[in-house]
Amino acid sequence: MTVQPENGMTRRNILQLAGMAGAGLLLASCAGPGTRPGGGSAPAAGPTPPASGTPKGEVSFAHWRGEDQAAFDELIARFQKEYADVTVVQDITASNDYSRQALQRVRNGASGDALTSFRGSQFKSFVDAEILTDLSGTKAPKSYTADLIEAGQADGKQLAIPYQTVLLMPVANVDLFDKAKADIAPADWDAFLDACDKLKSSGVTPISWPGGDQGNAAQLVNSLVLHDAPSDDMFTQVQEGKLKVTDDWFLKVLEKYQQLAPFFQSNFTGTSYESSQQLFASGQAAMLATGSYSLATVRGLGSTFDMDMIFPNPAPKGEGKWEGVYNATFMLGVNAASKVQPAALAWVEFLSRKESAEFYANETAQFVTVAGVEYTNPDLAKAAAFLDKKIALAPRYQFTNLDMANAVWESCVKVAAGTSPEQAAEAAQQIIDQQQGT
Repeated sequence: MTVQPENGMTRRNILQLAGMAGAGLLLASCAGPGTRPGGGSAPAAGPTPPASGTPKGEVSFAHWRGEDQAAFDELIARFQKEYADVTVVQDITASNDYSRQALQRVRNGASGDALTSFRGSQFKSFVDAEILTDLSGTKAPKSYTADLIEAGQADGKQLAIPYQTVLLMPVANVDLFDKAKADIAPADWDAFLDACDKLKSSGVTPISWPGGDQGNAAQLVNSLVLHDAPSDDMFTQVQEGKLKVTDDWFLKVLEKYQQLAPFFQSNFTGTSYESSQQLFASGQAAMLATGSYSLATVRGLGSTFDMDMIFPNPAPKGEGKWEGVYNATFMLGVNAASKVQPAALAWVEFLSRKESAEFYANETAQFVTVAGVEYTNPDLAKAAAFLDKKIALAPRYQFTNLDMANAVWESCVKVAAGTSPEQAAEAAQQIIDQQQGT
């Protein structure tokens, strides 16, 4: 099998028994690099490299992974042994708030000398606002498999580097699947529904779904849309007006939410991400419909059962194209408005070292993109079996217009709650049409 930069990957070609990440969509080009240290503007020829010089000063590291704070504290301590004139301070914001507010907070360089971005709309907004410097000629990208960091490129330049890849499929309680004699590797949609039936009959909630948290609730669509969509770039085409969510293909996706509704916990529309994790960690639900980013948190909640990932295969028997879903995210960058760019770059390059990435991966149960990393964390080691499979780049992040995206994700929740697919799709399409000015 060969690497498929925009749609999928295999372990043999990409990971080389090492870290993993996704290759993404090339996004819009940029006009200028923003304000440079010392005032003034850089030439309008596109983003330029971080300023050179001796690393010194305080680096604000802006990100949303509060659960990784302790791991980063240890990495900061190691970093500061080498760079005595540099201090690194974590500036952590909840993921939903970071998604909405980060651009304004980092724009003037007061926060986020070194910063992170989500793939998709946030990265594009950073590019458009000239927030990011060009890392192409620095040491950092050399630590990664080149095919895996395209999600951080724009106009042929490496403006950010995806540090993580997450499997965006439900986490499964293997013990509950075994007890119910349910198939944890369903080969098609009917097989997945059969597994849900068996789990429900065994007395547990089959799927804990954070329907009250739009960002996390939307992870399920990454899998469910893969078979019925007419193209792999389906949501890009929806945003461009070439496809509509009122078309038959998306109505079929929404019908899958109708079929799954009996298998979600009661009051799923009011369930937060934290509550859905607790339900799963306590052994009351067999699946948590989020992704591998929840593994460490579930362990932190005291769970001891065996965990694995499960792909809710949306295809009919014998027609499956994909075997899983992943996303490239937590993209590292250096702020063009920072006054301590040499120090911020030194921190990004330090995180990019194999030994740093290996520590981070196994401490946080996160797959990383740095080459040569060995996964010793038991949950990662088990989930890594999916890296041998043909897995698709998460389609939900094709949207760069958040209003359109949120309208589509809301339609999925509405259908599960009882609205007809046609009504929910029409309401979403109206918002999309408004955003498109049609």
